[in-house]
Amino acid sequence: MTPAAPSSIQSVDLERLRPRLHRYCTRMVASVLDAEDIVQDALVRALESPAPDRPIDNPEGWLFRIAHNLALDLLRRRARAPAARDEDEVDTIADAHDEQARREATSASLPAFMRLPPAQRSAVILFDVLDYSADEVSAILDTTVPAVKSALQRGRGRLRELAGHGTGAGTHAALPDAERQLLQRYVDLFNARDFDALRETLAADVRLDLVNRLRLQGAGVGQYFTRYGQSTGWTAWPGVVEGLPAVLIRQPGGAPGRPDYFVVLGWSDGYVSSIRDFLFARYAMQDAEYACLPA
Repeated sequence: MTPAAPSSIQSVDLERLRPRLHRYCTRMVASVLDAEDIVQDALVRALESPAPDRPIDNPEGWLFRIAHNLALDLLRRRARAPAARDEDEVDTIADAHDEQARREATSASLPAFMRLPPAQRSAVILFDVLDYSADEVSAILDTTVPAVKSALQRGRGRLRELAGHGTGAGTHAALPDAERQLLQRYVDLFNARDFDALRETLAADVRLDLVNRLRLQGAGVGQYFTRYGQSTGWTAWPGVVEGLPAVLIRQPGGAPGRPDYFVVLGWSDGYVSSIRDFLFARYAMQDAEYACLPA
């Protein structure tokens, strides 16, 4: 397929838009990791789509619509999404400038968002979290402005109910002992800057996803540690992100005791089989559910 779509998105500031796409998808699917997969897939689909007959009027909204549909696809695969859609019209219409509602939506936990039907969830995220107008939201979701306001009103009310019942985010901090020991060893070698020893922990077919930069598999992954070896001041400690083993990393000059980003690891037969490094996608840290593990 001819990659003709870049002309449609040349006007989009992807450096600005990518974190917003990720934040939207994170709240739609309650996972910073799945959200990044959706964002990458959405951008690939946009780049590989056939050339349109005429220029796309709103390339940013078009990208959000692609990501939105991919998020719904994932929810269907999880069998979590309710089949019924919200009504298009209700008697009570949401106040478009409810600042209290915006603050509540911005601070709401991911599990709370997952308790909303997808139509309500989409409207609240796009309107209250990402600050799009009702007209822009209706274009992204391919629906009417009254339907957007209806979903927004219902979604705001449901979030308030959930906040009153103390719905919070779980960190899933427990790891099996064997996995915890492997993670601790990785962290110890990283902090000791023994990158040769870290290379020896890699499986022959290890996969690397340096998010937003490159993907490698096999022997070439050993080059990954070169960047870390060229600078000093990095600090790592063991943790979990969404229940998965992760290296939490603070960069030189970062806030003490607070990670700037994370690296999710996987093992097979005691060797590192997968590395997913968010160094170049630090926006994921903003919404990540993580916990530090004691040394």
